[in-house]
Amino acid sequence: MNNKQAIRQLAIAIYTINRHAKTAPDNKQLYTLKKMALDKLIRTGNAEKLGLHFVENPKFSKQHSALLVRCDDFLFHTIPDKEDFKTLPHLGQQDAASRNPQERMSLKTARDLLSAFVNPHAPMIEEKKSTAPPKKRRMIQNTQTFRSSYLDGK
Repeated sequence: MNNKQAIRQLAIAIYTINRHAKTAPDNKQLYTLKKMALDKLIRTGNAEKLGLHFVENPKFSKQHSALLVRCDDFLFHTIPDKEDFKTLPHLGQQDAASRNPQERMSLKTARDLLSAFVNPHAPMIEEKKSTAPPKKRRMIQNTQTFRSSYLDGK
């Protein structure tokens, strides 16, 4: 696979991670993996910082900005660094008309690909196993008992 195709696969993996993170109950690990991959792509020159956008739904009604990054045909938002506010232009509100291409990749493939890219010598990130004990099955007992007198007609 040449470099252009490899970068496209990484962009699709980040897109997949981002899409799943938006609906995941515990999304911190997914967003961390996304941030680490984007940072490495920027450092290697395979992604570029475009500017800053206002966040559409700020937490606690406090306006803040997100960093807009382009990788291949995809645009992503991530957390800006302090120097980004000094060096990058502020683009104002997000453009609702711009959308990423619709691509499909399984979450496991995306996680494995990004984990290998971010830290090739570390073992793959494993999903959290539930520590809750298995549910006990309740036996249903027949509570209706017949006395022999009813059956015998006595």
